Amino acid sequence: MSKTNRVFDNLIWRFMERCGAQLVTFFVSIVLARLLSPEDYGRIAIITVIITILNGFVDSGFANALIQKRDADELDFSSVFYFNIASCMVLYLITWILAPFIAIFYNDVSIIHLTRVLALTIIISGIKNVQQAYVSKKFLFKKFFFSTLGGTLFSAIIGITMAYLGCGVWSIVVQHLSNTFIDTLVLWYTVKWRPGKCFSWKRIKILFGFGYKLLLSSFLNTLYDNFRQLIIGKIYSSADLSYYNRGKQFPALIVTNIGASIDSVLFPAMAEQQDDYSQIKNVIRKSIITSTFILWPLLFGLAAVAEPVVSIVLTDKWLYCVPYLQILCFMYMTFPIQTASNNAFKAVGNSNIFLKLEILETIVGITLLVMVIKVGALWIAVMNVVSSFVNCILITNESRKLFNYGFFKQARDVLSNFGLSAIMFIVVYYIYVFIPCNWIIFIQIPVGIAIYLIGANIANCEGLHIICNYLNILLSKNRKSCDNN
Repeated sequence: MSKTNRVFDNLIWRFMERCGAQLVTFFVSIVLARLLSPEDYGRIAIITVIITILNGFVDSGFANALIQKRDADELDFSSVFYFNIASCMVLYLITWILAPFIAIFYNDVSIIHLTRVLALTIIISGIKNVQQAYVSKKFLFKKFFFSTLGGTLFSAIIGITMAYLGCGVWSIVVQHLSNTFIDTLVLWYTVKWRPGKCFSWKRIKILFGFGYKLLLSSFLNTLYDNFRQLIIGKIYSSADLSYYNRGKQFPALIVTNIGASIDSVLFPAMAEQQDDYSQIKNVIRKSIITSTFILWPLLFGLAAVAEPVVSIVLTDKWLYCVPYLQILCFMYMTFPIQTASNNAFKAVGNSNIFLKLEILETIVGITLLVMVIKVGALWIAVMNVVSSFVNCILITNESRKLFNYGFFKQARDVLSNFGLSAIMFIVVYYIYVFIPCNWIIFIQIPVGIAIYLIGANIANCEGLHIICNYLNILLSKNRKSCDNN
């Protein structure tokens, strides 16, 4: 199998895994949102933000270092595995000690026990981390499909059952915890790698030399991204935080399914060709064209149908999240461009750029946040969009220096995708304006799809050709397989 086909095959498996897991999780969150109050979700959101920030330390950049290192062997993987477990136990102990202080800060005593239980996911994730790095390095993404789907389905049953039994916010905590545990358990049994009885501080130091910069940049990104939610939860109310998070969840579902699938496959694919910059540039270009061709119409379309979607799916008590949803859809527009370039920087081992960019992006983001911190939670979301576009310009500037593929070249490649998405948004949005009925969404969606696909065909969009060519390859392989059988 050629490298290109292997990348696409693994991308399909990764996409199926993300879709299956996220759709089930999304369905569960819908059921729980109808059963629980916005205040319950706001309380959990505060804890989740803190756990997410701590999880940024789980791999200390070692997972990426293992993938990037060409000759990573048993000693490398085993050393990182044992180091991860020890680090995660220390992090859990810190979280246990800090739980009462977090509760005091947010004036909510119930947060203490919730934090201590949910923080167990840190230890479990530490066990899973090296297995995931092994799967990525060996292009065994099919393993992710079974582990993630198993954990998601099991936790879905538990979460919904507990919510119906009146367990309240604990139903969300147990759902998250059981999801991570089963995911790790299934992955452990489906992936044959096991840690050996060996450990080397020298290997840890070598890997940390590359990984610590990615750790710092990841931590800054996670802290900055979640700092807004901590601020909203403190300055405003838990209900405001739940509306912000719920609005973010819808576009995040799309980006996680498609964008993260591309992200997880791109890095190891680029790492294999880290000395061939022209080939990496070609991978970046095709990734951006293809992912924006898919993601942008979905994000624009979601923003256009936001109000009827929220009303039908979550009920009217969640309508306050509609403005957040629409604004954050546009924030996620830059995700494909940033993802492709960032993976290229990691693949060639240039973690200096990664760290430098993250520092600049954090400074820009915090500056914009401070400007509107007292104005209102909605303005914090608006500054999210501004910050995202500034970050995109900074990243593409580094891509220009390293791969001769900067902002203007990338903008030219995706201009048709943007134009078609914008036209579709205007038409679909005004259908609801003129006919303000929730069920008009079943007309909006097919109209939007038709406008975009017909327009893409007329405009001869390259993204459409790339996808069609790959689908033809898949069909040809299936026909040959059937003929051989």
